[in-house]
Amino acid sequence: MRKLLLVLLGAASTIIVNAQTFTIDTISDAIFHRMQGKSYKADCKIPRSELRYLQLSYYDATGKEHIGEIVCNKMIANDLVKIFKELHKHQYPIERMQLVDDYDADDEVSMSNNNTSCFNYRTIAGSTKLSKHAMGLAIDINPLYNPYVRRKKDGNYIVQPANARKYINREKVWPYKIELGDLCYRLFVKYGFKWGGSWSHFQDYQHFER
Repeated sequence: MRKLLLVLLGAASTIIVNAQTFTIDTISDAIFHRMQGKSYKADCKIPRSELRYLQLSYYDATGKEHIGEIVCNKMIANDLVKIFKELHKHQYPIERMQLVDDYDADDEVSMSNNNTSCFNYRTIAGSTKLSKHAMGLAIDINPLYNPYVRRKKDGNYIVQPANARKYINREKVWPYKIELGDLCYRLFVKYGFKWGGSWSHFQDYQHFER
């Protein structure tokens, strides 16, 4: 009996250790406290009730498993869970997934650290128009290796994050790169997202939006 109990306990421990996490919750007081004055600014027009807090298992490029955090609009929460389950199943690499609030909602700093994130009440860079991120309807995946790129009339490039300039040549190969037709692209398109990497006037290789 004692031997059987030990075996059962060992099996239970294995299940716990190998458990995958894909959860959707409303924004708790603790999470909202982390967001206030950062991603959820004083003038934020998006009701807290419209947002959801997700915890998602993922693998990095070394094969190590992590549990990440994302805040998104409730309209895309279920689809994001489905997408990240598939990415996890195939060990599609994601380096980091923290709330942008851990970077004081500074988009440049978050991107520079290759942080995958979603909700941040802000305008589009260089514009007064609200970004899809402000509604929690856009997500940036591995942004350091998949930068925003716009070529100016003088031939120079605007690159965000600034430390991603060496990743604007999309002919090269590196970890965390999103490509037309790869698993990440196919899954997001399947669930009705548009990819910024296919836009004509500029490319936002990290960006998927609904």
